[in-house]
Amino acid sequence: MTAEPDAKSLLVFFWSGRVPLGRLSLSTDELPLPASAVANLAARTIAPAVGARTLDHGFKAMLPVFRRRMPDDSPADLAALLAATQPLQALGQAATTDEAKPARPRVSLIICTRSRPQALARCLISVAKARGLDEILVVDNAPGDPATRRIVDTFPHVAYLAEPRPGLSVARNVGLAATRGDIVLFTDDDVVIEPDWPQAMVRAFADPGVMAVTGLVLPAELETAAQVAFEQDLGGFGQGFRAMDFDAEFFAAMKGRGVPVWRIGSGANMGFRRAAFERVGLFDERLGAGASGCSEDSELWYRLLAVGARCRYEPAAVVRHYHRADWAGLTRQLRDYTKGHVVALFVQYWRWHYAGDIRRVFVSLPYYYLWLLKEGCRRGFGSRQRLLPAEIAGWCAGLRGAFNLWRADRRGNGPVALGRTRSETGA
Repeated sequence: MTAEPDAKSLLVFFWSGRVPLGRLSLSTDELPLPASAVANLAARTIAPAVGARTLDHGFKAMLPVFRRRMPDDSPADLAALLAATQPLQALGQAATTDEAKPARPRVSLIICTRSRPQALARCLISVAKARGLDEILVVDNAPGDPATRRIVDTFPHVAYLAEPRPGLSVARNVGLAATRGDIVLFTDDDVVIEPDWPQAMVRAFADPGVMAVTGLVLPAELETAAQVAFEQDLGGFGQGFRAMDFDAEFFAAMKGRGVPVWRIGSGANMGFRRAAFERVGLFDERLGAGASGCSEDSELWYRLLAVGARCRYEPAAVVRHYHRADWAGLTRQLRDYTKGHVVALFVQYWRWHYAGDIRRVFVSLPYYYLWLLKEGCRRGFGSRQRLLPAEIAGWCAGLRGAFNLWRADRRGNGPVALGRTRSETGA
């Protein structure tokens, strides 16, 4: 294995057919590597994902909970381990088994966009190559600019809907009203999807108890320092290469400390049964881009878990995201994400009254910022510390945003009554 002459590091992804199995970060100082070393590194990297997909126990991913709050996975059965002589072949069979089933749900895809026609065109080109979609809808959240409509018109199987009211949650909700799929998938305009992404998402809904599914988000490119910092220092959008089920037990284990629903996945790669919205309501229009900043997706997952539904993370459903290319864009994004996260924590507390959400706002997040500062003093201030002011500014903006929502609600001007869902209010 060798690197390009001007490369500083390598991020290597391992696949078996269409199934992603792991990632490995290497410094160019470690290169070149002989084939035997690459084989050993590959085996060590993919073993957890292969084990999780081929064996019943011993390799399940740990949920983001504190130790002793949930039981550990039991050890792998030795006889099953010894019998797994061709595990990669078993992976390929599992990835295609359900495709031949005669009955499948109707699947809709909703893409919300706002003044990014070039990114949307790139996204729709990837969607045109995908299999398993019955309905594709683009919701234009800035219809005053005709560029988006012109792009959509070049794709004959894609429907267009104008929504002038700003806000990602508003756009997603009108998209839901305009589509008819039993399963509704969402992706963003700065994403390209893998051709089998819809089928992988639908397979994850095979269990009728699963109401929401998220998938793996890989970087589409790592060309700039800002993109590398987002992927490496902030962790990107990926949640690993092993499937995870988030359920009522997970919610109960963490509600006292703040349920980490943001670890379920990303709104750039998610899907829901339509019945999920009938059960807990639509996206909260106080949250998301164009409103508080983000977390309209995780707040909906929170509601589902709170009523006992299950959410699944399935890494075989892969999309690729174009991270912000410049530092100014990345710092704005991080500020907005933190602001939206803080507002969502308050919304969750107003609705469900679990103190863990307030604890995260006033204890966990400030403690984390102090820890980052301490690490910077000990080991030097790197890109992670460089982004810290944006996070703190977002935290402060989130407090102001939550206060404004609370004050608007007290005056009777809130968009939705605090503590209630849209289905309850009829809004």
